[in-house]
Amino acid sequence: MKWRCLTLGLLALATSANARDAGVASPERVVSPLGVREVLASASLAGAGACVDARGAGEDVVGDQLDAGAPPSDASDGEAATGSDSADAGVASSDQTTDAGAAQLDAPLASDRGGSRGPDSAADAAVAWSDDTADAGAPRETVVVGTPEWKTAGSAHTIGGARLKRFELDDAMALLAAVPGVQVRGEDGFGLRPNIGLRGANPDRSKKVTLMEDGVLFGPAPYSAPAAYFFPLMTRMESVRVIKGPGAIIYGPQTIGGAVDFITRDLGPGMSAGLDLAFGQWMYGKGHGYFSVGNDTTSFVLEGVHLRSDGFKHIVELPNANTGFQRNEWMMKGRHRVTLGGLNNVFTLKLGISTEESNETYLGLTDEDFRADPLRRYAVSQFDHMTNQRTQVTLQHKLEGVGFSLVTTAYRHDFHRTWRKVNHLGGIAISDVLAAPNAARNQLYIGVLRGELDTQSALENVFVGPNRRDFVSQGIESVFRTDFQTGPLTHALEARARFHFDSIQRLHTEDGFLMQGGALVSNGQPTSVLINGTDATSAIALSVSDAVRWGPLTLTPGVRAEFIFSSSKNALTQTFTTANTNVLLPGVGAYLNVTDHLGLLAGVYRGFSPPNPGVPNASPELSMNVEGGARWSRGGGERLEAIGFFNDYANLTDSCTFSSGCDGENLDRQFNAGRAHIYGLEVFGEKRLKLGEVTVPLSLAYTLTGTRLLTSFRSEDPVLGNAQEGDELPYVPRHSLNVAAGVDWWRFSAHAQFTLIDRMREIAGQGEFNPAWTTDVQATLDLHFGFKVTSWASVYFDARNVFDQHAIVGRRPFGARPNAPRTLIGGLKLTY
Repeated sequence: MKWRCLTLGLLALATSANARDAGVASPERVVSPLGVREVLASASLAGAGACVDARGAGEDVVGDQLDAGAPPSDASDGEAATGSDSADAGVASSDQTTDAGAAQLDAPLASDRGGSRGPDSAADAAVAWSDDTADAGAPRETVVVGTPEWKTAGSAHTIGGARLKRFELDDAMALLAAVPGVQVRGEDGFGLRPNIGLRGANPDRSKKVTLMEDGVLFGPAPYSAPAAYFFPLMTRMESVRVIKGPGAIIYGPQTIGGAVDFITRDLGPGMSAGLDLAFGQWMYGKGHGYFSVGNDTTSFVLEGVHLRSDGFKHIVELPNANTGFQRNEWMMKGRHRVTLGGLNNVFTLKLGISTEESNETYLGLTDEDFRADPLRRYAVSQFDHMTNQRTQVTLQHKLEGVGFSLVTTAYRHDFHRTWRKVNHLGGIAISDVLAAPNAARNQLYIGVLRGELDTQSALENVFVGPNRRDFVSQGIESVFRTDFQTGPLTHALEARARFHFDSIQRLHTEDGFLMQGGALVSNGQPTSVLINGTDATSAIALSVSDAVRWGPLTLTPGVRAEFIFSSSKNALTQTFTTANTNVLLPGVGAYLNVTDHLGLLAGVYRGFSPPNPGVPNASPELSMNVEGGARWSRGGGERLEAIGFFNDYANLTDSCTFSSGCDGENLDRQFNAGRAHIYGLEVFGEKRLKLGEVTVPLSLAYTLTGTRLLTSFRSEDPVLGNAQEGDELPYVPRHSLNVAAGVDWWRFSAHAQFTLIDRMREIAGQGEFNPAWTTDVQATLDLHFGFKVTSWASVYFDARNVFDQHAIVGRRPFGARPNAPRTLIGGLKLTY
C-alpha cells in the first residue's frame, strides 16, 4: 500500500509539474463518485489524496488530465466531461498514442492544444457514476491528420469507453448504431460475424469497410478476401473510432465508405486489475479479466475474455441441441521506453489469440414458420458448426523528437476457419423451397428440411460442406508526423507507407446425407471437392496529407496511391492468373470556424475498393464522394452536426459470397454494376446536462440514405439479380435512428438506448416493396442499470430488446432469420 501511495504521489507531482510547464493550472479539487470532496491544494497533498481517492473511487477519476482536443468552452458554462463520459472527451498523451494505434491518435495542431475546460472541470468529472472509466482508460478523441474530431473537415466520431461499458454490448453492430452513416444487416443475433456498411456501401461481411484494431488491419485477408469472418470481442475495447469523408483516404484499402478502428486497453504506470462476471438468459455467460502493471519505463497488461451462450434458437426434433457459441480471446501487451541521443524510443509488443466454437447456420425459416415460431431452427441444420482460431503478433517502434514522430509497425495475423453447414438439396435450391414452401413440388423438400419427412430419392439428399479456409495477413507500416509553420500557415503533415501481403487458401468439400427420423445419416457417397485454390495479394500503399491552417480556415489536401499485385490459383483446373491494379486517390477537405463554437465543413475525394485478386483487366470500384455540412461544438460534451453526402460511383462492384446467396462457380466472382448514386444526410447530437449532483447524458444519431442504380445489368448474385436503371440497392435502410439517455447520480447509473432500422430491400428494385424480399422494421430498446456497492465492487443489470421484438433481419442466403430476443443479464465488476 505504501509503495502504491508513493507511486500515485509521484504521478501527481509529475502531473502538476507538466500542467505548470504547459501553462495550465492543475485542478484544485477532486470529487469522488461516493461524494467525498477533497481539496488538493498542493502537489504534496495530491500524493496522499490520490492514494485515498483512487481506492475510494475505483481509480476512475480522470478529470485532472488535460483535454487537449476539447473545443473552447465558455467560463460561465460550467459544463465538463463527467466521470462516466470522460473517455469520450479528450486526446491521449503521446505515450498513449503508441498503443492506441498510429492511425488516429496523435497530438492536435499546435494551435489546438491547451483548450480550457473551466476551473471546476475536475470536480465535475467525478460527480456522476464513474465505474465506467475504471475500465475505459485515459480519455481520448479521434484525431485526423493532426486535427481533433470537432474541427476535422469530415465526419469523425468516437464511441468512448463510457458508452461501451454503459450498455455492455457484445455486438459490434448494436454498438456502431450510435454513429450516423452506419448501416447494418443482422444475421445470427449474436453479432458473431457483423455485416457493417458506411454511407450505403454493401454491408455484406463488412467487406467495404477498412477495419482496424489499434490502427492495424485485422481482416483475415483485407485485399484477397475482404469478407470479415473475424471480429474482435467488443468487451475488451476501450473505444471505437469511425472516420468518413476525406479523412478516410489515409487509410485503406477500402476508402469508399470509411474506416472503423477498435482501440484496446492502454498501458500506463501503476497497478490495476479488474474482473467482470455476467450471467443471463439462454445460458449467457461472460468472464472478462485484466491485470496491468508498470512504471514510466516499462508496462505490461494481460487480458482475457470468455463469452458464451447455449443459443436462443431451438430444434423441435432435437430438444437438447445447442445452438449457441463459445468465444475466447487473450491479449498480452508490453511496452518499454528508452531515451537515446535525446530521442524518445517506445517499443510495444502485442500478442493475441482468439478461438470460436459456434453452432451457427446459414439456414433460416419460411415466412410462415417464422411468424409462428421465430426462434425455431430446422432439423437439417443439426450438423452446422463453425470453428476458428486466430493468432496475432504486432511489434511497434515509436521514435519521438522535437516536432516530429515516426511510428513503424510490423504485424502478422493467421486465421483458420472451418464452417460445416448445409449447402443445398439434391434437386433444388434451398432458397427456392423456402420462398414457395406451399408449392406442390416443394412439399417433400420442406418436410425434409424440417425433419418431418424422410428422404425418398436422390433429389432430397442433403449436402453438408465443411468450407475450410486459411488466411494470412502481414505487413509493415510507417507513419511520419510533424508540425511546422510557413509564414502565417500552420501545418500538420502526415505521411504513410505500408507494404502488405495477404492470402487465402480455400478447400470446400461436401458430403451427402439422408434425413431419417429427424436425424441426418450418411448416404454412403464419397466426399466431393468443390473448391481448391489460393488467392494472394501484395500491395504497396503510400499516402500524404497536410492539415494547413490559416486563421479560421483549415484545408486538408491529401493523396493516396495503391499499387496492387494479385494472383489466383485453381488447383482443380490447374489454372493460374495474375493481375495488377494501380490507382491514385486524391482528396481535400475544408473546415471554417465561423465562431468559437460553429464551423462549416466540406470535402471531396475519390473512393476506392480493390478488385477481386487474379482477375485480369478487372475494374475496381471507384467513386467521387462529396460532402458538406455544419458542426456546433462546445466543451463538456456538447456537439450538434449535420452532414450531407453524395457518392457518385463510376463503377459499383459486388463480390459474390455464400452469405449473400451465391454458390458453386459464382462464389467469390466479381460483378460490375456500373454507375450508381448514393446520397444522404447524417445528423448527430450529444449533450450532458448537469443538474446539481446528477448528470444526464443525451445523444442522437440519425441517417437518411437514398440509392439509385444508373445502369441496367445482369448479375448472378441474388441480391442484385437482373437490376434495372433506377433500382435501389439492397440492405440500405432509408432511415436509421439511435437515441440514448441516462442518469448518473452518486452510486446509481441508469441508461437507455432506442434503435430504429427501417425496412430494407433484399434484392435491388424500385417502387413498391415486395414483402417476400423485405426485412422488417427493427425497433429495439436496451436498458442498463448499475450500482456501486463499494469503492471496488459494482453490480449491473442489462435488459436487451426489452419489448422482445421478433423481426426478420434478413433472408440471405436461406430463409428468414431473427434478431436476438429479449435477454436479461446480471453482472458483477471488481476493480483495483
